Amino acid sequence: MAIATRQDGSDILTSTSRSEDRLSEVGAQPLRVVIADDDVLLREGLVTLMERSEFEVVGKAGEADALLSLVRAFEPDLVLVDIRMPPAHATEGLDAARTIRQEFPQIAIIVLSAYVEVEHATELLASGDRLGYLLKSRVTDVTEFLGIVNRVIRGGSAIDPAVVQELVGARRAGDPLASLTAREREVLSLMAEGRSNAGIAKQLWVAEGTVEKHVRSILGKLDLPETPEDHRRVLAVITYLDSL
Repeated sequence: MAIATRQDGSDILTSTSRSEDRLSEVGAQPLRVVIADDDVLLREGLVTLMERSEFEVVGKAGEADALLSLVRAFEPDLVLVDIRMPPAHATEGLDAARTIRQEFPQIAIIVLSAYVEVEHATELLASGDRLGYLLKSRVTDVTEFLGIVNRVIRGGSAIDPAVVQELVGARRAGDPLASLTAREREVLSLMAEGRSNAGIAKQLWVAEGTVEKHVRSILGKLDLPETPEDHRRVLAVITYLDSL
């Protein structure tokens, strides 16, 4: 399997196609990834990391338009994208992530940032599941990073703990979380980091059933009734972040 370089600077696998990959039994093929970052060293490092972790990197790009072309061509399982890319290094990566979410809602997306940008993080997570926002420094902890990748691919969401910490101490008047107990706030904080009920239970050294009760109580107190259209857990996290 070879990677060819296009004129726009993106790389693409030349010896495979989406239909060929999906002909075999479901689950037999490695998960497919497209990686976009204009920092060549980080991009190649991510390629190496993902390939060593048994993912298949089907494309890599250094700018947003090339990323979108690769995603439309291969419809990967996961996209890793830098929030700031050429030409302006503003929000090109985030804008591309929005487009991918609109066109391919099944694709998991993890946006990487060099800095804590709270507004971008909350905006991204508000759009549903299979989404993550991480600082690039998080990649250096390979075990933690791959755990987050797998969590997002399985349908979860993840926000870098540094984003949550950045918000602590800036509480607004009329705190919507006023009715929550200290333990419920702690559970909600861990939810904001993207942890599952099992992950929260492990962190707090309690039974998973206890966490489930806390989560139900939190959703009830925040007046988030269960509906087929809304992501209640994500809405609870957004409420939490907005209150900090």
